[in-house]
Amino acid sequence: MKPVIRTPYFEIGTKNYIYGDKVLEYALAADAAAEKYDIDVLFICPAVEIRRVAEHTKHLIVLAPYMDTLRPGRGMADILPEGLKAAGAVGVVINHCEKPMSLPQMKATIDRARELDMLVFACADTLDEAKAIANLHPDIINPEPSGIIGGGKGVSPMDYVKDSIAVIKAIDPEILVEQAAGITNGQQVYDFIMAGSEAAGAASGIMNAEDPLAMIDEMIAATRRAADDIQAGRA
Repeated sequence: MKPVIRTPYFEIGTKNYIYGDKVLEYALAADAAAEKYDIDVLFICPAVEIRRVAEHTKHLIVLAPYMDTLRPGRGMADILPEGLKAAGAVGVVINHCEKPMSLPQMKATIDRARELDMLVFACADTLDEAKAIANLHPDIINPEPSGIIGGGKGVSPMDYVKDSIAVIKAIDPEILVEQAAGITNGQQVYDFIMAGSEAAGAASGIMNAEDPLAMIDEMIAATRRAADDIQAGRA
C-alpha cells in the first residue's frame, strides 16, 4: 500500500552528486531529521542505492528517479518496476527535466505504478505542461521551470509556485503540489510553504552546500516551522 503523505513534507533528491556510502550517510541524516521534527521526508536516490537506503532507515519515503514500463522477463538494462518495489521504493519520479518523457510515456508509467500501488511524483517545466500532467492524475506534481533548477535564475519562483498551484488544483485538488527548484536554504523552504506549496525540496541546494548534513537538518526544521505556523493560523 502506498503511503499517505502528511503535508507539508520535504523532499531530497541526491541525483548523482553522491554515490555509495555517501548516499547512506545523507539518508541517515534525513531519517534522523524526519524523526526529530516529525516531518515526512521523501528521499529520491539512484536505483542502485534504493535497497540499502530502504533497509537502513525507518522514516524516509524512498522514491526511484525513473522506471521503465516493461514487465518481468526480457529487457536487458531496463529498470523493472517490480524490481524497484522489491528493493524498497514506494514511488517513482517521472519527467524530470534531466530525464524528460512524452505524455504517452508518462501515462504508461503512471499506469504501471498504479498496478503496483506506487506513488508517482511528476515534474513539469511550464504551466501548460503542469496542466497536461494534472489530467493524468499523479500523486504529486513538482512544477519546476528548468531555468531555476540547480539554483539558476529564471522566472520568479514565488510567482510560479502560486500560479502552478492554482492551475493544478483546478484540475485535481487531490494532487499534492511541491516547489523544489532553486531552493538553497531553510528560509526559502519556509517561504514557499507559507505561500501555499504543500512541500518543498532540494537537490543541489543540499548537495552543494558547505555542510550538506547541516543543510538537511536546516531545511527539514524549516518545514516543521512552517507546519507549526500554518497550524497556528499564521499563514
